[in-house]
Amino acid sequence: MLTARIERLKEFFFDGGHHRVRRTPESLGLDTLCEKYAAEGIPAQMRAAMLFEAMTAAEEPVIFEGEQIVATRTVSKVPSYFTADEWAALKSRHYLHENGMLSNISPNLGDAIAEGLEARKQRFAVRMESADAEGRLFLESAVRSIEALQGLIARYEACAREMGDEALAEVLASVRVKGATTFREALQLLRFIHFGLWESGCYHNTLGRFDQYMYPYYKADLDSGRLPQDQAYELLLSFFLACNKDSDLYPGMQQGDNGQSLVLGGRDASGKTLFNDLSARCLEASYDLNLIDPKINLRVDRNTPLEIYKLGARLTKRGLGFPQYDNDDVVVPGLERLGYAPEDANDYVVAACWEFIIPGKAMDIVNIGALSFAGLVSRSVDDLGSFDNFEDYYAHIDAMIKAECRRIAAGFKNLYIAPAPLYSVFMDGTLERARDITLGAKYNNFGIHGTGIATAVDSLAAIRKYVFDEKSVSVKELQAALDANFEGYDDLWKKLRFEAPKMGNDDDGTDALAARLLDSFDNGLAGLRNERGGIFRAGTGTAMYYIFHAIDLKATPDGRKAGEVIPANYSPSMYTRHKGPVSVIKSFSKGDLSRSINGGPLTIELDDTLFRNEENLEKLAMLIRSYVLLGGHQLQLNTLNKETLLDAKAHPEKHRNLIVRVWGWSGYFVELDECYQNHIIDRIKFTM
Repeated sequence: MLTARIERLKEFFFDGGHHRVRRTPESLGLDTLCEKYAAEGIPAQMRAAMLFEAMTAAEEPVIFEGEQIVATRTVSKVPSYFTADEWAALKSRHYLHENGMLSNISPNLGDAIAEGLEARKQRFAVRMESADAEGRLFLESAVRSIEALQGLIARYEACAREMGDEALAEVLASVRVKGATTFREALQLLRFIHFGLWESGCYHNTLGRFDQYMYPYYKADLDSGRLPQDQAYELLLSFFLACNKDSDLYPGMQQGDNGQSLVLGGRDASGKTLFNDLSARCLEASYDLNLIDPKINLRVDRNTPLEIYKLGARLTKRGLGFPQYDNDDVVVPGLERLGYAPEDANDYVVAACWEFIIPGKAMDIVNIGALSFAGLVSRSVDDLGSFDNFEDYYAHIDAMIKAECRRIAAGFKNLYIAPAPLYSVFMDGTLERARDITLGAKYNNFGIHGTGIATAVDSLAAIRKYVFDEKSVSVKELQAALDANFEGYDDLWKKLRFEAPKMGNDDDGTDALAARLLDSFDNGLAGLRNERGGIFRAGTGTAMYYIFHAIDLKATPDGRKAGEVIPANYSPSMYTRHKGPVSVIKSFSKGDLSRSINGGPLTIELDDTLFRNEENLEKLAMLIRSYVLLGGHQLQLNTLNKETLLDAKAHPEKHRNLIVRVWGWSGYFVELDECYQNHIIDRIKFTM
């Protein structure tokens, strides 16, 4: 239940009441600082710190009535510390990932909150004495960034005192200098660190294993009697609510694609289950608030009790599109196989969407590129007449995948990521190396998505059955039908679309093709190294590529016509008939998914009629557990009602709070671009 105070704040923020305090960088003169830096020849490392100083100085401390966890963006955008000409020059010499800024990694928040800002600043300052010139430049920029964040906290403290909120002022006075000693202090310090990372121009900043590093403060407060249970819960709600205040200012493909994810539960290296009371309260807080942030990932394994799955199923019923389930029994061995140390593999968290990363220790770029399974199979049809049997034909597919892996990997040379001194402060090893985190860390691996796998599998299954086994469809007929987009080939189109084998119906022969494709993908990336010494990780996620890769994709042998979409992530084709969710989870849990451990969930859309009785909630929990026990690696569920979605397109003002899962994140349906809205409407919906 929400308290009256939280209800008022939620309504105020959801209605944009806090937007009135926002100002643009242009109105504050922040947008032209890059020109000054360029004219003075200031190194990029120091520019990052100086811009952060200017940004935090320009922020106007604002505390709204009833707020207990504070910090609100009043500057509406983070300008660049490079000029347009400098960016153009960088692009001419380097490969830039996305917009060239640091994104999609996870800091070591637990140690930062425990140690505090002042102690960390002093350690960086002392290290300057023995560093080389490059190291001193980095360390000075780090120290100045910490001081800028401390200065912002001090101004919030003064604001709280002016308002007469001495309790808040004391919390702020403490976290400005010292490590947290109470649950409220821990939440408030986390809020400022997270705020600062966004303010420094970094994005898709995850919250890591929130229930693990926060639990000691939560438990100590409850055990000592310093904090009653209801007040602790209200503080948790306040923090979650704060994550939603400024999410529209966070860059992403769409509003909601902001990377504010956290991980609950899981186990440690000894196998001990770590789901605790705070984990459960986080799930409850998300249910009660019914907002898009923070997105929740729930780490589970073969020993996870059904009751925990039921807690997650309540959020699915709510329509939040999370939690996303991550199977430790598959993920941890998969990461170890790729060279992650056991203690690090067991400490994994999830990046903005679903990719598995190590907090504090990884500079992995988990979404650097994508391979189109559907596109490769489509192109292979041109060569189909060269083969007498399916095995020889699949060997050709295998060779195509490996060649594509080499081509993709070769495209990432001379990578440049703009310096991020504040983020570096909260990552392991940067102090000892006296180098910015963007230059590398313990793990420097690249992740490659794999899109359209169900389209590819269904196409291969149709080719195997009709062209090679039955010989009821000739190669020339198939090629002509695809070139004609099935115009004039209606009977063949119906056979391929509605009668051919499909992945998702628990057919071992068809499902084995998916395992072969993923093994070919993993083998194709094996042995390839990026310029930072890291490896390439294969994955079953798609990110936004499921839209891009379908645009120019001609008709495919599964009966899909040109212009029709392909599925998001590791999911069934959009236009096929399936027996139900049980057959789908069986199909999508076969094969060794630990070989596709860049992440990418099976995504299932459920009709909201499923939740008309409590019995089905338990059935859903059992379905989720079954996927885990069968060896599935990752799962996300979306609860939808087609009529509601169509009405939301027609009357968005009536459905402002309608939440949907898009690809690896949840957003407000009415704020999505139409292509994403249409894809969601067209997805398969199951009942039970």
